[in-house]
Amino acid sequence: MPAVENNKQEAPHPILAEVNQRCLITAEQLKRYSNPEELPIDTRAVPDLNVGFGQQRAIKALQTALDIHASGYHVFAAGENGLGKRTIITRLLKRIAADAPTPDDWVYVHNFVDPRTPVALHLPAGQAVQLQQQVNNLWQQAKKRLNQRFRSDHYQSKIEAIKNATHQKEHHAYDALNAEGKQYDLALTFRAFDNKAVFVHPSELPTEDGINSNSSDAQNSDNDKRTSKDTANNHDQNDNISSDNDNNEYEAELNNFEQKNHMQKRLNQLTIALEQLEDEANDEIEALHRDIARRTLQPLFTHIREQFKDIASVLDYLQAISTDMVSHVERIVNGDDEEFIAAVLATTPSRYAVNVMVSHEPDGGAPVIFEDLPTHLNLLGHVEQITQLGTVTTDVSMIRAGALHRANGGYLLLEASHVLEYPYAWQGLKRALQSRKIKLSSLEQMLTLTGSLSLAPAPIDLDIKVILLGEPDLYYELLELEPEFDAVFKVRADFHDDVTRTSEHELALVTKMADIIDYAKLYPFDSNAQAALLEHLSLQAEDQDRLSLHSDLLIKLLHESNRHARLDGQSIVNASHVTQAINDMDERSGYLRDLYWQELKNGQQLINTHGHAVGQINALTVVSYADSEFGMPARLTAVIQPNVGTGEILDIERDVDLGGSLHAKGMLIMTSYLRALFSQHHALNFSASLAFEQSYAHIDGDSATVSEACALLSALANAPINQAFAITGSMNQLGEVQAVGGINAKIAGFFDACREQELTGQQGVVIPMANVKHLMLRDDIIDAVEAGKFHIYGVHTLSEALTLMTGLPIDTMNKKGCYRKETLFGKVLQRLMLWDENQDAAENAEDKKAKKKAKKKRKAKRQKKDDKKKKEPVLVNNITKDDNLENDSIESNEVKR
Repeated sequence: MPAVENNKQEAPHPILAEVNQRCLITAEQLKRYSNPEELPIDTRAVPDLNVGFGQQRAIKALQTALDIHASGYHVFAAGENGLGKRTIITRLLKRIAADAPTPDDWVYVHNFVDPRTPVALHLPAGQAVQLQQQVNNLWQQAKKRLNQRFRSDHYQSKIEAIKNATHQKEHHAYDALNAEGKQYDLALTFRAFDNKAVFVHPSELPTEDGINSNSSDAQNSDNDKRTSKDTANNHDQNDNISSDNDNNEYEAELNNFEQKNHMQKRLNQLTIALEQLEDEANDEIEALHRDIARRTLQPLFTHIREQFKDIASVLDYLQAISTDMVSHVERIVNGDDEEFIAAVLATTPSRYAVNVMVSHEPDGGAPVIFEDLPTHLNLLGHVEQITQLGTVTTDVSMIRAGALHRANGGYLLLEASHVLEYPYAWQGLKRALQSRKIKLSSLEQMLTLTGSLSLAPAPIDLDIKVILLGEPDLYYELLELEPEFDAVFKVRADFHDDVTRTSEHELALVTKMADIIDYAKLYPFDSNAQAALLEHLSLQAEDQDRLSLHSDLLIKLLHESNRHARLDGQSIVNASHVTQAINDMDERSGYLRDLYWQELKNGQQLINTHGHAVGQINALTVVSYADSEFGMPARLTAVIQPNVGTGEILDIERDVDLGGSLHAKGMLIMTSYLRALFSQHHALNFSASLAFEQSYAHIDGDSATVSEACALLSALANAPINQAFAITGSMNQLGEVQAVGGINAKIAGFFDACREQELTGQQGVVIPMANVKHLMLRDDIIDAVEAGKFHIYGVHTLSEALTLMTGLPIDTMNKKGCYRKETLFGKVLQRLMLWDENQDAAENAEDKKAKKKAKKKRKAKRQKKDDKKKKEPVLVNNITKDDNLENDSIESNEVKR
């Protein structure tokens, strides 16, 4: 970490004063105020609201889609959440729908031909409920009158007449057959255990004590009993006569099987004839029932037919009901058949129920429906089922309408993200819009792939405009991933986030406030409160010349400001109440910010707001988490490794996957700029590394590019940076400083840090000049700037920023086209050359050392060789050199002695 320099700084360079004067931002430029005198006295004195205020582009696109009735002209309303898209569109559609024709009502009724496919009928608006009521009344009256007719004496007498006539015919037929049997000495009787008619010999007839009844009727009527008794008496008489015959004749008669078989066949023929006779009697009774039912029901149907005489489909349905009631009149009267009994919660059997799917008030205009739970069932409708004793049943009365039914003929609004959340909802909606029909299908069968029996109601014609609400990103995803999306939703309506800040638009926004206030029954807001709200909306838009159109934020501010006025016992909201509400909202979302400031106070966060340091700078960042967003300074450091590499810059954040792609792009742009700046003058014989100290979260964006360039150039030039300044800004490859986002939060973050460490009057921030029009700073910051305790500078180029941060001229050149030595760039080049010279000197010293070492090594080698030669003996006249030397030595000694 570069150490902070405490040495006394030299006198400021004249160019610094020039840049200071040129780049200093005045207090008047830090915020744009709204003039309360140009606003209404309070929100009660405002003009009418323009529904489409600020969203003319979206309104125009919406009107285009509404005017075209071709397939696929539905709308995707794209815009951020909270803009009030749904409110604006709903109000616009209701105005249009009020003058539109009212669509038809739709009902489902029982199909008497194919009960599994209920019939869909459409009626003029308001008549579906009337038809339902009329059919219910018809059922009640029909059941009552039929019961009366079928319990009348007239009906009973006719039934008795038919039965008596049938019995007479049966009696005569049995008597004739019995008389024929007497010719063969056979008697007709009925067996006791099954009451079946058989021919027997008179001797087999029962005695007086156990007389069987000869009867021609299986129901044992009294007349038949008397007839059977008479027949039995005749058999008794015959038996008495035959008892006098001798046994031989009796055996002969008894064995006369041919006659008995013949009569039994005749009896079988008679039985068939009697069954036909009974069928004829039953047919006659049924014809009587139908005739009575027809005459009873005809007056009841006449009235209802007259009421719906202009609707052919309803007349056909009423005729089908009449025919069915006449055909099943016995089951209706008896009341023992479930199909003709009303359910627990119904007054009419499902067979005759009119299920109203959708009904409209006459002249009520087209419907405008918003479905907040767009499941497949809620969109397209469904068929309910009930379980009774383990059996699953359903009928026409259990068909339920969906949002498409209710909005048919009008407009349907849906949240696009909600539609995509539920299985098959999007597919069902798309299919309905493409086919222009609402077809109910069993979602259970689609999900479980079973073949359970269910109703298949007839499709309903669909004429509708659907408006999907969603964010732009979702629109692009659908456009990319859903091939048919563009064919179904051909019109995109873009909603803007803000609007230009003019007097006209300020008044329009006040009108919007008044509308919200009236709807929520809040206190009126005076002109000062209106001005405070407009200024805050401009802050949210981050532009002095724009106003935010986010309705959610405005509604929240209005309600919380109203609360403070109520707590103060005021009946009108003023600017102080708005300020309190803004402060409350800021405090609620400032938990993370307070934790950071606490760390700053405790010294855990290392931030210097005074002094100078090389390769160290205060960068400005914005921390965003959920609904919390605040600015804070971050220490950025640069470290240089001379004579290592060729100008490579290591982005530590990127290498550890804490830097995003935009941050990496900014680094590469800054690297490219530096290469282009110095490589033409000298080779880049260094490598560097950059890092945000004490940063452990993901970093993205290119707003730190200028601060990174300043820190790196400071380290290269060994020029200290004034730690009383913080800087933010993006940069292009030409060294031009570009605008960044979150400028107000960044300035406020560094101001708060300086205030925590005491304002010295020397602190300030350096921002892009393009961001000056975005400034909507807090009043306490503006007051500090006016008092000279805090400064804000706007720069166009990196050179201006470096001058403010280092106090040096940056890139002035001499006559030879080289950077002057006192400039920052000149210092950089001097250090590059110095590193090169030092490298050459080091290399030369190393070479000399190596040569000296080699020379010494050679000399030692020669000396060793000479010593070796001296030690070797030399022969002279067969006497060694050593011997001569020895003799010489002796001789010399003798002379001395």
